[in-house]
Amino acid sequence: MFLSGDSNPKENSPFINSSDAAEEKTQQYDGKNMALFEEEMDTSPMVASLLSSLANYSNLPQGSKEHEEAENNEAESSRKKPVKAPALGTLMGVYLPCIQNIFGVILFLRMTWLVGIGGVIGTFFIVFMCCTTTMLTAISMSAIATNGVVPAGGSYYMISRSLGPEFGGAVGICFYLGTTFAGAMYILGAIELLLIYIAPKAAIFPLEGLEGPEAEAALLNNMRVYGTILLTSMATVVFVGVKYVNKLALVFLACVILSILAVYAGVIKTGIDAPEFPVCILGNRTLVWKSFDVCAKTVETANGTVTTQLWRMFCDSPFLNATCDKYFTANNVSQIQGIPGVTSGILADNLFGTYYEKGDLIAKKFTESAEDQDDPLTNANRYVLADITSFFTLLVGIYFPSVTGIMAGSNRSGDLRDAQKSIPVGTIAAICTTSFVYMSSVVLFGACIEGVVLRDKFGEGVHGNLVIGTLAWPSPWVIVIGSFFSTCGAGLQSLTGAPRLMQAIAKDGIVPALRIFGHGKANGEPTWSLLLTACICEIGILIASLDAVAPILSMFFLMCYMFVNLACALQTLLRTPNWRPRFKFYHWALSFLGMSLCLTLMFLCSWYYAIVAMVIASSIYKYIEFAGAEKEWGDGIRGLSLSAARYALMRLEEGPPHTKNWRPQLLTLVSTDAEQNVEQPRLLSLTNQLKAGKGLTIVGTALEGTYLENSEQSQRAEKALRKLMETEKVKGFCQVTVSSNLRDATSHLLQASGLGGLKHNAVLVSWPRNWRQGDEHQTWRNFVELVRETTAAHLALLVPKNISAFPSNGERFTEGHIDVWWIVHDGGMLMLLPFLLRQHKVWRKCKMRIFTVAQLDDNSIQMKKDLTTFLYHLRIDAMVEVVEMHDSDISAYTYEKTLVMEQRSQMLKQINLSKTEREREIQSITDSSRGSIRRKNPAAVTTQLSVTEDPPAASKEEKPEEESASSPVSPPAQVQLIHDNTTPTSPATPATPLTPAEEAKSPGEQIQMTWTEKCDGEPAKPPGAATPEGIKDIFNMKPEWENLNQSNVRRMHTALRLNEVIIKKSSEAKLVLLNMPGPPKNRTGDENYMEFLEVLTDGLNRVLLVRGGGREVITIYS
Repeated sequence: MFLSGDSNPKENSPFINSSDAAEEKTQQYDGKNMALFEEEMDTSPMVASLLSSLANYSNLPQGSKEHEEAENNEAESSRKKPVKAPALGTLMGVYLPCIQNIFGVILFLRMTWLVGIGGVIGTFFIVFMCCTTTMLTAISMSAIATNGVVPAGGSYYMISRSLGPEFGGAVGICFYLGTTFAGAMYILGAIELLLIYIAPKAAIFPLEGLEGPEAEAALLNNMRVYGTILLTSMATVVFVGVKYVNKLALVFLACVILSILAVYAGVIKTGIDAPEFPVCILGNRTLVWKSFDVCAKTVETANGTVTTQLWRMFCDSPFLNATCDKYFTANNVSQIQGIPGVTSGILADNLFGTYYEKGDLIAKKFTESAEDQDDPLTNANRYVLADITSFFTLLVGIYFPSVTGIMAGSNRSGDLRDAQKSIPVGTIAAICTTSFVYMSSVVLFGACIEGVVLRDKFGEGVHGNLVIGTLAWPSPWVIVIGSFFSTCGAGLQSLTGAPRLMQAIAKDGIVPALRIFGHGKANGEPTWSLLLTACICEIGILIASLDAVAPILSMFFLMCYMFVNLACALQTLLRTPNWRPRFKFYHWALSFLGMSLCLTLMFLCSWYYAIVAMVIASSIYKYIEFAGAEKEWGDGIRGLSLSAARYALMRLEEGPPHTKNWRPQLLTLVSTDAEQNVEQPRLLSLTNQLKAGKGLTIVGTALEGTYLENSEQSQRAEKALRKLMETEKVKGFCQVTVSSNLRDATSHLLQASGLGGLKHNAVLVSWPRNWRQGDEHQTWRNFVELVRETTAAHLALLVPKNISAFPSNGERFTEGHIDVWWIVHDGGMLMLLPFLLRQHKVWRKCKMRIFTVAQLDDNSIQMKKDLTTFLYHLRIDAMVEVVEMHDSDISAYTYEKTLVMEQRSQMLKQINLSKTEREREIQSITDSSRGSIRRKNPAAVTTQLSVTEDPPAASKEEKPEEESASSPVSPPAQVQLIHDNTTPTSPATPATPLTPAEEAKSPGEQIQMTWTEKCDGEPAKPPGAATPEGIKDIFNMKPEWENLNQSNVRRMHTALRLNEVIIKKSSEAKLVLLNMPGPPKNRTGDENYMEFLEVLTDGLNRVLLVRGGGREVITIYS
């Protein structure tokens, strides 16, 4: 039976009749002997049950029975019908059907002409090449057919299950088209036999009196009309019932065998007594022997010399003094024996070919004739002319269909008693037999028949007889009638087989557009498929020329055979564990040779037909790949993909990629909610925009718990990730890790994702939202640990802040800027990312701007010039701006902000408070610090500690020189007190801040940036000391700041200053990219680190914090 893909248990279960076995499972474990396995009874059958189901397995015969059974299974699932076991052996099941399909119309109608035109040597080479191709294909097919049970469906089933649904569908449809056009060719052959040899008078468009193109057109029109009538009647017979076709098959087969035996008998007879088939030659030109009786110009009678009918054809009167055709007058008429016999030595004359242009005269070789080359050809319709232009490759295309049909045995695999034994033996024996007949007939035709007769396609020189018929014994009619019935039978077989093949493809569901053709009559007869087959067949009949249709079906069959060979070669080379054919006489080299021969023959037959066939197959392949159903058939192409992937991965292991090939291979970390839905879908949108479908993407998520208890949640999460990846068009893999805590699970993802050289080199993770809330403290701790781990693993890190504000894939920016703030160089990631983003349609219209920071001692003009040159060499278009940040004293606001940060951090460490209590505590600390300022200077409160939304205006205010000169050193003891004895004492440090450049150079103190909402949810801005009294207050408040960690003060100062500059320049930018500072080496300052990043990115809408992976990712070299 044709199987319906994945839904069929016969393909997926380890045993075959799984549906039957399921009913018996309740009895399988009765008794105590197997109690150990009783818990697995739902999934694992008993061995006895498995073996009995295998032993009783049977494929239903192809034809109406399989469909009736399928219908019965659906309609009466409760009542099982006993299925008759198939009983055909090798001879009846494979050998004879193959013989019948291989011997066909070409042998009877064109073989003699092929020998005449191509010569014995040329034609023998063609036959040998085609037979070799089919023999090699049969060897490959035998290997595939004996590798397990082949359900009825034959070649299509074998190819699709070996090469996958895409190749299977493409080749299946090609095979279907080949079989359909073969039906058209057989019908045209039958009509040619009928109208030219059996009943010429039946022509609707009479040929009498017509010559040249008119006669040709009339013949083709007759073929079209009669062909359509015959096609309709055959389709009706097939529609009424396949059983009639199958019953007639033996009759048709008998006709074929008798016809071939008659030819061999005729050859033997020519050696003893050559038959009388005279050919009339004028000069060296063959005459059409139709309207005259005697091959002579005049005959002697008692009354003297009398002119003949031949004379009257070339002269204007029957008298001896008549004006005659010049060529007729100048040359003698001679009569030669059309069939000199096998002992005549004519073989030597026929060894080499003679190719003609259309309309050329069929002339006898090695015979002189008196003719004037300048004279035009007159009375052309009196001579035998070439009806088509012939050349070697045309002969290949016309001959090849006569060796097709080798699949007939495998198509009937459902009927065979032992398919694995019968198919190889029967098919190879049939090919040996037919090859012997073809090769011997080439030599025998050349040895028995005169060359002009061989080249006379329609037997016009031998009284309109079928040329092969003239050789047959006892009568030409044996061949004519026998070949007529055999071609009709072959046509019926094609019209029976093709719709079933189409139905099988449709039922597999791999080509959605063909699903309608899977339906049929109540008994399953493929009515719609038959209708489609008849329509396609009609196209072949409208072409009307046997010689034009033959190369078309040659293409489709050759393509099918090519893929059979490919399937065998692939399976052999890949050493698939399931590849264990019972047929042992195969080798991948033979399969490759067969495949090469098929490809060569395709282009030999007709290079343009070959290209069209390949385009059709490729289109079907891509269509199935794009729209077809997902199937997993354990096919060889999947095995090939695995082997290719393994090879590529081993190559990747040889070393890290060159800087030119570096691209972000992303590991995107997302979090899921209680229902395993992704919480930040925009992260995947950003992933798509960064990747533009290229490179590796792994989307990972971490779950808390144990895998045994959370395996279902893990699968749900993976499904949700896949669905979101599909929605966001992210091409890649997804991975879910379950561990006892999220920190470890994320760490496992970071370490274990990827394979070999195909590993991630960059991590994309969103900024932790609401990290200041008490119950979220673990979230930011995990985040900081992740930053540390990416640094240790030399991975780049991308942290988008406020990810929900990032654009989806459907949005488009029509204008705007992507601003890059390049503060420290960490491998060029900041340059590469905007370039990659701008490849995506969302960001394509955005311009790129690069800002860099100049210190007091830097030459900003020279910096700008150098940066412009650098970007020019990088081939990146961007506007360049150098921002000068001069040294400025640390403002009172900076100290106050640092103080609040440290005090809150200290309180949270010491007291385990509830969320509301923490908020109250933080507020009281803030209030007390503000109160101290009020006590010092109540008048300046509004100017120094007002909370505004405007960018800081007075932060550039410099402190008096004496303050910077006499800034106190923070005593180690005090630092320890503030930090609860957990922070190592910092060395004595002057309060004057390091510049950003200096800070970047000092180890462990690199400037870093991030973006999130501001502390306590409100953007606090530095105060402006508007009056001299305000300045004095700074001095008065200094003792409260002496205990602050000066490193934190400097960091806060840098963050505030940079934030101020960035907001001034990039507040309108669509995206800001910043260097991300590294976390502190000692973990006690983690919360302060988060605060610094918050301050740095405050007031910015979309920020992408970027941290390099420690290697160069962009180069100026080609």
